[in-house]
Amino acid sequence: MGNTPLSWAAESGHEEVVRELLGRSDIDPDKPGEDGQTPLLQAACNGHEGVVKLLLARDEVNPDQPDWDGQAPLLGAACNGHEGIVKMLLERDDVNPGKLDDYDQTPLSLAACYGHEGIVKMLLARDDVNPDKLCQYGETPLLRAARDGQEGIVKMLLGRDDVNPNKPDKRGGTPLLRAARDGHEGIVKMLLQRDDVSPDEPDECGQTPLWMAAYYGHEGIVKILLERDDVNPDKPNSSGQTPLWWAAYHGDEGIVKMLLGRDEVNPDKPDSRGRAPLWYAVKNGHAGVIALLQRPTSASHHAA
Repeated sequence: MGNTPLSWAAESGHEEVVRELLGRSDIDPDKPGEDGQTPLLQAACNGHEGVVKLLLARDEVNPDQPDWDGQAPLLGAACNGHEGIVKMLLERDDVNPGKLDDYDQTPLSLAACYGHEGIVKMLLARDDVNPDKLCQYGETPLLRAARDGQEGIVKMLLGRDDVNPNKPDKRGGTPLLRAARDGHEGIVKMLLQRDDVSPDEPDECGQTPLWMAAYYGHEGIVKILLERDDVNPDKPNSSGQTPLWWAAYHGDEGIVKMLLGRDEVNPDKPDSRGRAPLWYAVKNGHAGVIALLQRPTSASHHAA
């Protein structure tokens, strides 16, 4: 099935052509083209407000008709940041603002991860939108925003009483863990201000926020987490690898130095294969890390 002339005109934003075609009796204004996309969906995805307005004026047009992937016009507009079109669609009683596509994504979850603050604000103003709904991979809108560094949206969602700031995804990763993994320091600070956020909660592989920050070399986040009394700086993952183990493996001297400054960190703790951080620092040629690990203060850290 190919695209119709109306579909092409709607997708390209040719408003006068759309108007002329809609005046013909032999044109179906809601006929889907490739991938099951209607003219309305194509116009909504591409931000053509005038075309959307023309199509919504037709009784034959279903404003909530999804394509073959379950993407409805509202979701397409929200994903691509077209606020005016989102506003038009939300004014309709026959549009479901919480509708999932076939990948379990909602307009809110997509707007949150792509940083469309105005659209998120509009959707959160609706009583029929669940701000804490689990979407693709069991991720909430907050987790998606935290993962993708959308500070303004994280702040909006944290201001809601009906959003759980510690809700994990299907792999056990919390918003804090995802923000720590991807280096979003501002979001990490926001989440740690909450009493209902666990700063040391591991995912299904035993990886904590500190572990993730150390693994990916986010020195600022490691520092923030190490300042807390409720974070175990020596907690290993399911393979026995501690934050120090990975910092030594990667040669991150600043993180190694910070971790060795903690009395609870055992610099000689081996992984599940029996190899300590020093073994990997030597193997990978990290001279600075080797020197830090061999200092008397660390080498004798847990002697006795």
